Amino acid sequence: MSKNIKNIINSISEIIKIDSSEGIPGHNAPFGRGPRAALDFFLELAASFGFETKDYDGYAGEVVYGTGEEFAVLVHLDVVPAGDGWKHAPFGGEIDEVNKRVWGRGAIDDKGPAIIALYALKELKDGGFKPAKKIKLIAGCNEESGWGCIDYYTAHAHMPETGFSPDADFPVIYAEKGIMHVKLKFSAEGDFSSLKGGGAINMVCSYCEAEFAENRDRLNALNLTYSGGKVISYGKSAHGSTPWEGVNAIAPVLKYLGLDSIENLLFKDKFGLDLQDETGVVTLSPNVIEGGKNAMFVTCDIRYPATFSQNDVLKAIDAYGVQYEILHSQAPLYNDKNCNLIKTLCGVYNEITGKNIQPVAIGGGTYARALKCGAAFGPEEAGEECTVHQPDEYITFEKIERCLKIYKLAIERLTGK
Repeated sequence: MSKNIKNIINSISEIIKIDSSEGIPGHNAPFGRGPRAALDFFLELAASFGFETKDYDGYAGEVVYGTGEEFAVLVHLDVVPAGDGWKHAPFGGEIDEVNKRVWGRGAIDDKGPAIIALYALKELKDGGFKPAKKIKLIAGCNEESGWGCIDYYTAHAHMPETGFSPDADFPVIYAEKGIMHVKLKFSAEGDFSSLKGGGAINMVCSYCEAEFAENRDRLNALNLTYSGGKVISYGKSAHGSTPWEGVNAIAPVLKYLGLDSIENLLFKDKFGLDLQDETGVVTLSPNVIEGGKNAMFVTCDIRYPATFSQNDVLKAIDAYGVQYEILHSQAPLYNDKNCNLIKTLCGVYNEITGKNIQPVAIGGGTYARALKCGAAFGPEEAGEECTVHQPDEYITFEKIERCLKIYKLAIERLTGK
């Protein structure tokens, strides 16, 4: 076991204690005080290890090691809102010696891996490793809600062409679906005076409410509650790229309000989208809703297969004549499975774990697509409980130790002489 494991656990705990979900912008804090504080913590820790650091006006920071051709390790320090349903304090950074894990929002997405990557660099440096490339550990502060951090960094610094992001799954991600956040507008005449639900566009809605008259039979049939003149629906949060792992609280409220045609379109027909390739099928997750008597807005997280385009999705929506606004979009990422980056990363994972797994594609979107040749690389593994964007997120001590070995060897292989 590395002598640094205890220090890594403590550092992960400390950075989890900072609520770095997006807040009100301020001086040198474009995404709020929380992301600013998390970035300060990260850069100060890196500086204490003897690394050169740079702060890009609170949008992002970098830790530099070596000289020459650049290689990126891209991490993010912001988190999605905590949401409801936690048994462990979301920003408590609880170190659980019994169950051998650290609890809290960001433990696995992405503060834990960010800290592990930093300590991997520290161990390489302390061990005398002299990279043949300039390693840039780039930490963004707006990955979960817009990527303004990457846009700013790219405009004010040089983004390497090659690298990886420890913000998805092992053994290595060779392709990522395209992403669109689309705000739909519907005419929704009815007797409800307000309707709202959802906390983040890339999280399955776990709570929805509407001011509407009480109908006990309908409430029971749809498993809804009623309080303070409001119809209330509880669901289960999950990542927007895997909506089937959650339970969306919006659907039963729409049915209760008699908006069956809208509910069918969003949750059953899904605009007739049936795109599919080797990277998977298209998904549409209506995650945020707001409205009143005359209009209703539903913001959807759409993930489409990597060999298709944004226009393929928009054509399907256009066919229904629904008004919409594109809030955010990212083109797909697609790498050759046999390129050096993918083969090396996959080989490192299999070597450390003794497994023989092939590269995979995902619906999630990572910083890897900011690179000309980039790949997402861990930390999640098949068969594990997934707590990303869910209550009681955690990272185990075992995961920390294994990822340290993997990231250390991967960086050494990809940047060594």
